[in-house]
Amino acid sequence: MISKIHPIPAFTDNYIWAIHHAESNSLTVVDPGDAEPVLAYLQANDLQLSHILITHHHPDHTGGLAKLADTYHPTVYGPQPSNIKGITHFLHEGDTIELYGLQFQLLEVPGHTLDHIAYYCDDTDTPILFCGDTLFAAGCGRIFEGTPEMMFDSLSKLAKLNPKAAVYCTHEYTMANLKFAMAADGENPALQTRVAKEKEKRESDQPTLPSSLALELDTNPFLRCDQSAVVQSVSAQMGISDSDSVSVFAALRSWKDNF
Repeated sequence: MISKIHPIPAFTDNYIWAIHHAESNSLTVVDPGDAEPVLAYLQANDLQLSHILITHHHPDHTGGLAKLADTYHPTVYGPQPSNIKGITHFLHEGDTIELYGLQFQLLEVPGHTLDHIAYYCDDTDTPILFCGDTLFAAGCGRIFEGTPEMMFDSLSKLAKLNPKAAVYCTHEYTMANLKFAMAADGENPALQTRVAKEKEKRESDQPTLPSSLALELDTNPFLRCDQSAVVQSVSAQMGISDSDSVSVFAALRSWKDNF
C-alpha cells in the first residue's frame, strides 16, 4: 500500500508527486518535468524509482523522463496516441494499472491537450486523483489543443468521481485561480472561506495541494457553470446570452485567459 504522497517542487510552480511504498523502499513519480529534483529526492531518501506516471506530453511534465528512465529503468505509463518517448505501457480510457497493491483507473480527459489522461484510485478511504493540468485547485487548464466542449466534458467526468477524492494537480496556481474565482463567484461563502485558508498556507510556504473534489465542487467556478451566480457573472462580463453550461464554461475560460 502507499505510505505517503509527497510534492517535489520543480521549476517555478510545478509539483512532481512522489508516491512512496515503504515496504519495498520504492517510489513512483507523476509527471517528472525535471529529473534533477527527483534524483536528489531519491538519493536523499535512499529510494528506488519503480514507476513513472505521465498525464500528457507537455515538456514540464515529461522533460525528466529520459534521464530517470536511463538511470533507474522504471515502468513508464502514459497516454496513447502520444509523441512521448520512453513510455513502456500505453494506456486508454478504462484501462487499469496496479501500483503498490492499489488499482488505478485510467480516464481520458482531453482539452488541455488531446492526449491528456488522469489516474484515479478508489481502493482507499480517501480516493486519489492525479489529474495533471485538467483540473486545478479553484481552476482548470488552458485549452491548447482541444475545444471548450471537450474540456467541459472532461471536467464533468472528474466531477462525477467520489467527492472525498484528494485532487493532486501539478501546479501551485491556487492563489491566482482563487483571485479569478472571486471575480466570477465572489458571493460564495465557501469560496471566501477557502481564500483565507489557502492564503494562510502560502504565507507559511505550505502547498495548497492536494485539494479535494468536494472542495472543488463548492468553490471552483469551472465546475459550477450551472450555478446562477456564475452564469450571471459570466453574462455580465462577457456579454453572452446563452445560459447552457457549455457556453458559460467557454466564456468563463475565455475570461480567465485574459484576466
